[in-house]
Amino acid sequence: MAEDPDPSQYLIVSLEQKRKDQTKPYDGKKMVWVPDEKECYLLGNIESTKGDMVTVDCGKGEVRTLKKDLVQQVNPPKFEKCDDMASLTYLNDASVLHNLKERYYNHMIYKTLKKDLCQQVNPPKYEKADDMSNLTYLNDASVLYNLRARYENQLIYTYSGLFCVVINPYKRFPIYTNRVVQLYRGKRRTEVPPHLFAISDGAYTEMLTNRENQSMLIT
Repeated sequence: MAEDPDPSQYLIVSLEQKRKDQTKPYDGKKMVWVPDEKECYLLGNIESTKGDMVTVDCGKGEVRTLKKDLVQQVNPPKFEKCDDMASLTYLNDASVLHNLKERYYNHMIYKTLKKDLCQQVNPPKYEKADDMSNLTYLNDASVLYNLRARYENQLIYTYSGLFCVVINPYKRFPIYTNRVVQLYRGKRRTEVPPHLFAISDGAYTEMLTNRENQSMLIT
């Protein structure tokens, strides 16, 4: 007879785990999620506020000062590992990520959420697209995924229509040499990979041929 194991631990949170979660300390006025490059978000406690700035104790002796609108509120312990995130008191990015991660660590891989929280995935032909305005589904998730996929392949320039998005690699790439200058000189933007040289050469050409003023906004 085939083995028929108990699947409950992979589908629901045990009463023991729920009781354990309920005992976690919680202060809705002080506890916040703080953005972090490595972990995405860290759990912290507000130590002080001054104007639009807030100082947060992130634990392990680490204290950070940042703008208030960068921190996100933490849900009460009763929502720990909840199976329907639409029920969360604070439905923010940090809380969604934390809840999914907690359920995953407890072997619960399925999640119920509202349809409008899901975003469509683009076909494989748009993988690492150099111009995101061509994406079939231009949503937040697709933009972030595309930028990250290109960045991981050392492609730091990406177009989005008239915009050129640049992600700082914090190291030198050989893409500003005379050889690269010659590659972009006199070329249309669509003829070469995304680069600031293509933007500047296009503006220079327009200024010479059409005698029109050109402007660039760098933020």
